[in-house]
Amino acid sequence: MPAHLSLEEFERVVSEVFEGLPDLFRRNIDNVHFAVEDAPPEGVGRRRGVRSGGVLLGLYEGVPLTRRGSWYGMAPVLPDRITLFKANLEAFSRTREELRENIRDTLIHEIGHYYGMTERQIRAAGY
Repeated sequence: MPAHLSLEEFERVVSEVFEGLPDLFRRNIDNVHFAVEDAPPEGVGRRRGVRSGGVLLGLYEGVPLTRRGSWYGMAPVLPDRITLFKANLEAFSRTREELRENIRDTLIHEIGHYYGMTERQIRAAGY
């Protein structure tokens, strides 16, 4: 049976999981908004290269650190955004512990994109 939490519980778990990540992942994160949505908007997965039948668990939107030139920050910039998709993560998790693990892996994966890692590099690192 999949794990289902209220939105408030889910956001609390996301916060706890993020705070428990190794410093390596959290150290230089700046101007990033973390959000929870129930599911990705229609077509986002396909535009992001998710194969047919695939499930999008999280999404990074912004300018990765490796692509920020001297121009970055010369004018106010909106925060980058990492979104976790609650319904997909819950459907992918049989227990609350598995849900925590999937949230952790998804956060690390999306933070990898923030740091400029490609999908291939993140997968090679085990996420």
